[in-house]
Amino acid sequence: MPRYTAEDLAAANGRHIPDIIGPDLDVLFCGINPGLVSALTGQHFARPGNRFWPALHRSGFTPRQLAPAEQEELIGLGLGITNVVARATAGAAELRAEEYRGGGEVLREKVREFRPRWLAVVGIGAYRVAFDAPKAVMGRQGQVVGETGVWVLPNPSGLNAHYTVDTLAAAFAELREVVREGPDTAGRSGS
Repeated sequence: MPRYTAEDLAAANGRHIPDIIGPDLDVLFCGINPGLVSALTGQHFARPGNRFWPALHRSGFTPRQLAPAEQEELIGLGLGITNVVARATAGAAELRAEEYRGGGEVLREKVREFRPRWLAVVGIGAYRVAFDAPKAVMGRQGQVVGETGVWVLPNPSGLNAHYTVDTLAAAFAELREVVREGPDTAGRSGS
């Protein structure tokens, strides 16, 4: 992993990175917003210590642990990545509630356009604000976006000390089992 200077990181503040997305995915994972290392590299969940990639693999979503630089391989596995808020920051604490709400609207538009079976938001706080669901809990949500089921997963950031890689993987595995059950589980009526 290259070392980035304070100037490199400062220059990445506010940047956007492209979504990894395509039509009819099994799961569209949705982060809170890109961190500065992700903005510098153009790779989702790129900061060392982020547990997204290990949790994704240990839960059975990927046949091996992918590196952030291999994120494009997700599309072939029926998976994608986007963010609630597109702008990169040093931490989610820098985001304002209106950014979450606006990002939630943009996210719902993406979901209606690309029609994943499941939207998996990784971060309960971001989900609660973006979807105006202040009492939401982890797991399957009662709402759908179009025909897409909604699931909330723990934030895989290394700063989230409430979860280990193993407990994150177990949470991701719950969604993976529902995905394996088939298309009717997401709220779709067949096909």
